[in-house]
Amino acid sequence: MKCFKPVPIILIVLVVAYGGIVAPSSAQDKPSEFTIARAVVGTGVENLEPVGTAELFSASTEKVYCFIEATNISKDTEVAFVWYHGDRELLKFNTALKAGPKWRAYAHKNLYGQKGDWKVAIMDTEGKVLKEVKFKVD
Repeated sequence: MKCFKPVPIILIVLVVAYGGIVAPSSAQDKPSEFTIARAVVGTGVENLEPVGTAELFSASTEKVYCFIEATNISKDTEVAFVWYHGDRELLKFNTALKAGPKWRAYAHKNLYGQKGDWKVAIMDTEGKVLKEVKFKVD
């Protein structure tokens, strides 16, 4: 038969006082370190601005670009562009955001004539979806 040693009271008090028994807060509870002020999909980027923005693209469109403008970036970080065709994840691309009042970034995806519903989820380093941009290829 196993003998159990009593746990000192002081240890129990420390665990409860510092939240060791309570689960840590989830990533959704933590505010983001930046804001996505603008997110669009277009046919290109010129002079750090999106061009050909739309919600509907022809199947003959070779590639599209997801462009974001992040603001109030408190520290250097990353953002992920996650591309979906329907519910299927096709591509994930990470890029840096530098601390400052504004930073622009974009990622592109070849469409290969794949018709249907598409979306790009913009995620922070914790995997929290900050913005989704939906578009259709017809």
